[in-house]
Amino acid sequence: MSTNLVSGLSEIVDDYDLFLIDQWGVIHNGETAHDGALEALAKLHEANKRVIILSNSGKRVEDSFARMERMGVKPDYYDHVVTSGEMVHRNFLEPKDPFYAALGKNYVIFSWNDDSNAVTDGSDKQKVDDIDDADFILCTGTDQGDLDFYRPILEKAVTRNLPLICANPDLVSVAPDGTLNMCPGMVAKTYEEMGGPVRWHGKPQKETYDHCKALAPDCTRILGIGDSLRHDIKGANDAGGDGLFVCGGIHADEVGNPPNEVALANLFDIYAITPKYSVARFVW
Repeated sequence: MSTNLVSGLSEIVDDYDLFLIDQWGVIHNGETAHDGALEALAKLHEANKRVIILSNSGKRVEDSFARMERMGVKPDYYDHVVTSGEMVHRNFLEPKDPFYAALGKNYVIFSWNDDSNAVTDGSDKQKVDDIDDADFILCTGTDQGDLDFYRPILEKAVTRNLPLICANPDLVSVAPDGTLNMCPGMVAKTYEEMGGPVRWHGKPQKETYDHCKALAPDCTRILGIGDSLRHDIKGANDAGGDGLFVCGGIHADEVGNPPNEVALANLFDIYAITPKYSVARFVW
């Protein structure tokens, strides 16, 4: 199966009701909006399309609201924001899931900064500094930026079979200067490979897409837009929707600019994931 290269969203917009749009690498780079992204969001709004900003951010939605507004993403441009961090928070507040119901109280956190603790607000969970005192690991960020920092902690944790909650399953993200930064998913993947139990949240987990569908129950034609094949595109495909792969994100160096069709086909073969559509950048 091959992808369909399109020049912009306008070519396919009429075929969908609900648009699940990634943040980093698609709308912005963490500091500024990408060229054409604001126009694309504005046009979707003008077309009365339902838009959910769907992010693997390990933080709660308030952080996304503030960040996007600073970059010119108006609240009118989207109907909802869903982050993997917010999904974790929901589970802490309503631990109906047996995994959360069985969690102990104390946790060690890997984060970007202290704001990441907000995912436990309102719960009975307590942050501790030493892994020997922890009942689980909460991974919302990787401010140390190097797996070698985390390995000794993970090695201690796995001997006690401590669960790790991954609030951001991305392996890497694109920094404002175009380089790739390690994300929490890399730490969680490493721990899982050690034999440790990991609870994943965010894309492409079914829980996340079920939540999005519940926010727009009248929308059945879904398009997931993102730059990660293993997260954005797989999630959209598994949820019964289609994917629009943004080539200029984390896979930019692999597919070229403009995207090379042979390189795209090779990339899709490697991941065994094929989006229905591909586009160089998120533009109208």
